[in-house]
Amino acid sequence: MNRRLAGIILCLSFGITLLGFCTPMMAQEQATAAVRDADKILPERERAAVVNEWLRWRLDNIVPMLMRREGIDMWLIINREYNEDPVVKTMLPATWITARRRTILVFTDFGAERVAMARYPAGDAFPAAWDPVEQPNQWKALAAYLDEQKPEQIAINISDVFAVADGLSSAEADAFCGALPTHLRDRIVSSDDLAVGWLETRSSAEAAAYPDICRRAHTILRTALSPQVIEPNTTTTADVVWWLREQVLADGYRTWFHPSVSVQRAGADATLDNTTIEPGDLIHIDFGIEYLDLHTDQQQHAYVLRPGEIDAPDGLKHGLAAANRLQDILMAEFATGATGNEMLQRSLERAKAEGLVPTIYSHPIGLHGHGAGPTIGLWDQQRGVPGSGDYPLWPNTAYSIELNVAAPVPEWDQTVRFMLEEDAFFDGERVTFLDGRQTEFWLI
Repeated sequence: MNRRLAGIILCLSFGITLLGFCTPMMAQEQATAAVRDADKILPERERAAVVNEWLRWRLDNIVPMLMRREGIDMWLIINREYNEDPVVKTMLPATWITARRRTILVFTDFGAERVAMARYPAGDAFPAAWDPVEQPNQWKALAAYLDEQKPEQIAINISDVFAVADGLSSAEADAFCGALPTHLRDRIVSSDDLAVGWLETRSSAEAAAYPDICRRAHTILRTALSPQVIEPNTTTTADVVWWLREQVLADGYRTWFHPSVSVQRAGADATLDNTTIEPGDLIHIDFGIEYLDLHTDQQQHAYVLRPGEIDAPDGLKHGLAAANRLQDILMAEFATGATGNEMLQRSLERAKAEGLVPTIYSHPIGLHGHGAGPTIGLWDQQRGVPGSGDYPLWPNTAYSIELNVAAPVPEWDQTVRFMLEEDAFFDGERVTFLDGRQTEFWLI
């Protein structure tokens, strides 16, 4: 949607390159070093300190860069307590679990200045700019502030493409537009690309910490796919799911989605997701954690040895290698400015030319598990995804390389899907796995 047109339509209804970033602050470097301590899971107080250091640097550096990139000189994020905009939840200090009453964050002068048009300052990053004694009406105070600033554009979080950029509620939009003077109403634009840019762009401190967060998730996943957790003919797929949930809680992380555990089995014509695990099964796990506001999303396989076996059948190993090859093909298409749909189409064409039977459904990760940024296919949309698939790739962004290959397994006399998902980072020139990938089955 054209930004200016979107804003005009909204108010008429009411009657009217990051690679050049400077080195992070010393506090960020110290915080990141603490995060990478492999034997330590930070307690809540220390996590809050790390998150707040990262946040302050992001607000000081990433927001101005993005607002200038998008040509937006004012950005408003309007929300109420318990109905928070997805963006504002990533901008409030760690000690703010929710917004307070109505919290309005205002970025002006291409992000060089910021205030909270609210009763309270939002931590030390957003000083309060509203005096309820002087002007009891919050909307009138906001309108007066905007009129004084004289912005060329007023970006608000409305989007018909990205859910995370569509956080302005209908009631708040009504009240906001109704309070604006007429000459400001046609300056309203959608902030969708700005909001997505904020959510997808990682600071150097976050990028430095991300591999360790992925390693932590891999450690839990690999334990789940081991004899420590799985006893063939006894353990069920549901047992492994709930072990994962309990282990994440015990370790002090958070789960952003309910894990899934399933098996493919010789002679079974469908994937089994509610069964007892047996010798000869190919087990699949889809699992992720959240730590320090960064999310992981990973899928791997284990094979349960039959009596007398010392390795998985060759057909299964060839199928895993084919899925690895599809990862290589997709990652070779990553380039700044390429859209998700372009990467999808080129990857599928190349994979099919090599004789693979591919399905690609990769997505950004970061402050959300299914994050903001270019969608690279959906499992049921292999011809492209209108809207989010047309968004371009930007540097310093992270992705879940999620896909599968269907391949024949002669030993089973059937086709098996090899479903892999690993987290990766794009620095503007190349994309690399954050903590490696699975190239061999875990054996039980």
